[in-house]
Amino acid sequence: MSSTSDRAAPRKRSGVLANIGFNIVIPTLILTKLSSEEYLGPAWGIVIALAFPVGYGLRDWLQTRRHNFFSILGIVSVVLTGSMSLLQLDPAYIAIKEAAIPGLLGLATLISAYTRWPLAKIFLYNEQVMRVERVKAALERHQAETAFEQRLRNASFMVAASFFLSSVLNYMLARLLLVSPPGTPEYAAELGKMTALSFPVIAVPSTIVLMGAMFYLLSGIRKLTHLTFEEIFQEL
Repeated sequence: MSSTSDRAAPRKRSGVLANIGFNIVIPTLILTKLSSEEYLGPAWGIVIALAFPVGYGLRDWLQTRRHNFFSILGIVSVVLTGSMSLLQLDPAYIAIKEAAIPGLLGLATLISAYTRWPLAKIFLYNEQVMRVERVKAALERHQAETAFEQRLRNASFMVAASFFLSSVLNYMLARLLLVSPPGTPEYAAELGKMTALSFPVIAVPSTIVLMGAMFYLLSGIRKLTHLTFEEIFQEL
């Protein structure tokens, strides 16, 4: 029992909000707000933006000896966006990149639903949010493991749908806003505007779908385990 809690303790230090902040939000803001010539410049903008997901991923690996999925995603996103800006590629490629990352996440989530390791466990059913061991014990006690796995698969489909929705909205927003040549002040302003609008236009609808998946999974857990909310969720 002690060894299990010891392994879980380091993972709790890497919260979801910290992951998103250091691996996605901060690098994006650096690329869009500080990579123009009057601030860091394109090259140093990429270097400093990369430092956040690389540093956070290295810290997480030293603590848990596991690769941080969000850090890998952040590094890929920074490299793609920065390279496209340095090469001054057509804004259409930025739109494709913006759609590709959530699209690939959705595809990976959909495929994983048919494996023993559905990605929905990372987003919904993890030790940072729920008391996984307690839930697992209750499922075994009520012989409800099979029913839970089916509900988890259905939740995976809902998570995948949220990523596909984000992919479509990302592409539409980028194509609508990015119209100036890369490397110009107008282009930098358009990138900043796209980042600012991404929350109400993309994050809110996708979050609603994701919360629907969470509620669906949670209601199933309560029904199958007869646990209360306090018994399911980790203490804040």
